[in-house]
Amino acid sequence: MRRVSLSSASATTKEPADAAVVVPTTIHVCITCRRPTDPESYPRPGAQLARATADAAIGANMAVRRVRCLANCSRGLSAAIACERRWTYVFGDLDPAHDAAALVEGARLLAAATDGLMPWRDRPAALKRGLIARVPPCDYEDAE
Repeated sequence: MRRVSLSSASATTKEPADAAVVVPTTIHVCITCRRPTDPESYPRPGAQLARATADAAIGANMAVRRVRCLANCSRGLSAAIACERRWTYVFGDLDPAHDAAALVEGARLLAAATDGLMPWRDRPAALKRGLIARVPPCDYEDAE
């Protein structure tokens, strides 16, 4: 597996070569998500998670986007964390009352990751147990 290194120096910021480059990060939260035991009515718990995540992200230099479906209905509530030139992570089994801060922390960890991967050891528990998938960045090249 090839890991994308993002630790090179930037001519415009004059950072040292070993400084982590932090890039824009987006948390996508499914607003139509509900758990199997939740009613069909609106607002759905996914919308509550999106609101809580947006509140938790205030001042954190990241975007929270509401999306209509992440196609993870069997393990909703769902969210994805995406960051340029890094792997995208999809999470499920999230709780609107407790996991918004975990999503923000995961986004912060991913943005700071010099190898493009969210570090397992530092992830909040909700992001360890709720990992659904990770998707390689568009410019990913497999080492052969």
